[in-house]
Amino acid sequence: MVPLALGLGLLLLVSLLCGVGLGAAGIGWGDVFRLLGAGLTGGTIDARDVSAYTILWEIRLPRVVLGAVVGAGLAAVGVAVQAMVRNALADPFVLGISSGAAVGANAVILLGAFAGLGVWALSLSAFGSALAATALVYAVARSPHGLTPLRLILTGTALAYGFEAVTTVMVFGAARGEAARSAMMWLLGSLGGATWAQVPVAAVTVAAGWAWLRRRAEALNALAMGDETAATLGVQPARLRRELFLVTAAVTGTVVAVSGAIGFVGLMVPHVVRMLVGADHRRVLAVAPLAGAVLLVWADLFSRLLLAPAELPVGVITAVVGVPAFLLLMRRGGDAFGGR
Repeated sequence: MVPLALGLGLLLLVSLLCGVGLGAAGIGWGDVFRLLGAGLTGGTIDARDVSAYTILWEIRLPRVVLGAVVGAGLAAVGVAVQAMVRNALADPFVLGISSGAAVGANAVILLGAFAGLGVWALSLSAFGSALAATALVYAVARSPHGLTPLRLILTGTALAYGFEAVTTVMVFGAARGEAARSAMMWLLGSLGGATWAQVPVAAVTVAAGWAWLRRRAEALNALAMGDETAATLGVQPARLRRELFLVTAAVTGTVVAVSGAIGFVGLMVPHVVRMLVGADHRRVLAVAPLAGAVLLVWADLFSRLLLAPAELPVGVITAVVGVPAFLLLMRRGGDAFGGR
């Protein structure tokens, strides 16, 4: 596992560098290294380099860093959700959180709601509506026996359809075509609006969520074997599932608020990592965030380059990669996917 983690860490550094150095605006690699060095050391640059410096430090670098953070968060939460509901098809969005966030985000994009919040209106509205959706799912799914996997999946799925219906009505009722296009970009995921101001909150939330999951890795192993087995090992399934629900909601709500609804990362990455390191959550949670970060950095890079200077939603790239990869895994995955 250690060599794999180190290799992914090195690959992530290379991926970040490629994400910064490549783009629609051609900047030579010599200039990339020189300008990055100047920014890191506080050096001076020529007046003719101001434009390239701004592109690198204010547009590309926060975007690739945020992409790595979002990818790591989605992968880690994907591991947690699949253990929480004991379902190989679960991902961070099965609880309806992303669909709830979409309602708040589109209220800003399409209706101009919360305009007084300025540049924070979209992120704060999406996060707030994600928390409201979380509270609703929790209230409906909770039973005298706690949060059972089946009730969570059914409630999250049903409410997600309801949230999506509300979003669809908002999109079709939009008076401006450009606003509807922006809404669709957000619904499919985009890092185009990334700023340095968004990075610290997302990074701290993802890091805190990952640290908590790592500390509870052995309990996740027990939970994955079933509630009865977990109880015999000293784990309280209902309490752990409630804690997992809150942690996954916080992380998912945060990353969705800054990137939109990016699919397949939380679904695919945990499965691929388990094939490489086994089912032990201590190992999976050590590797999955790195793999998710690498995947999303490259997906975002391709979304910028394929139709440059136009831009594709990141979710389109992750779906193009994720659908065939998931079908291949399902063919080879055996019992994990309901096979014999």
